[in-house]
Amino acid sequence: MSIHAVIWDVDDTLFDYTTADREGMRLHLTAEGLLTGDETPEQALVRWRTITDAQWARFSAGEVTFEGQRRDRVRVFLGEPLTDVEADAWFRRYLAHYETVWALFPDVLPVLDALAASHRHAVLSNSSIHVQDHKLRVLGVHDRFEAILCAAELGVSKPEAAAFLAACDALDLAPHEVAYVGDHPEIDGRGAADAGMLSVWINRHGGYADVEPPVGPHRIATLAELPALLGADTRFGAPSTFG
Repeated sequence: MSIHAVIWDVDDTLFDYTTADREGMRLHLTAEGLLTGDETPEQALVRWRTITDAQWARFSAGEVTFEGQRRDRVRVFLGEPLTDVEADAWFRRYLAHYETVWALFPDVLPVLDALAASHRHAVLSNSSIHVQDHKLRVLGVHDRFEAILCAAELGVSKPEAAAFLAACDALDLAPHEVAYVGDHPEIDGRGAADAGMLSVWINRHGGYADVEPPVGPHRIATLAELPALLGADTRFGAPSTFG
């Protein structure tokens, strides 16, 4: 069957979120004077990521708003009953440091260029349009995508099939005509496969070593493998490692 479009995850697929989050938070905690106690920078960063995951799960379950989960991340991290205004101000200061280290992965622009003439492109992210629209503009790739859909506005998150199907509907294509590329084996990989899409799980650094690869998604280690998987006639000819 022919694949006419690629729908992309953003964080840790196109955008090096893990590095930016780590380095941005390190800069922020240093500026806030919060690395002077017994907690090491590495421990603080792990704690921030754990809190982020927990608060996002609450948002995904409909227990809190997108803004609310951000504020609660700050409150739990600091262990202080901050007002909304105080929590928002702290998070804005973090974002200012975070944005200074934003970067695309080096394989992103080459593959977007290679597939520009052969496939349509869109984004589906478990974030908000305010966040991802701005991010894609700063990174210089916003205009590469016909549609940018995010969980906060859709009212449904990956791995729910409804999120993936909404992205297909935005392109007026059936799921079997669309590939989805994401970095998480369950949220992206299994979710897209269960929705009937050609699911591509990019596992750049061999992460999730203790996770049994889900049935359905094709696995690649670099986006240079994607055109061959899609059957695109491009300059890329790397042998695929997907399985």
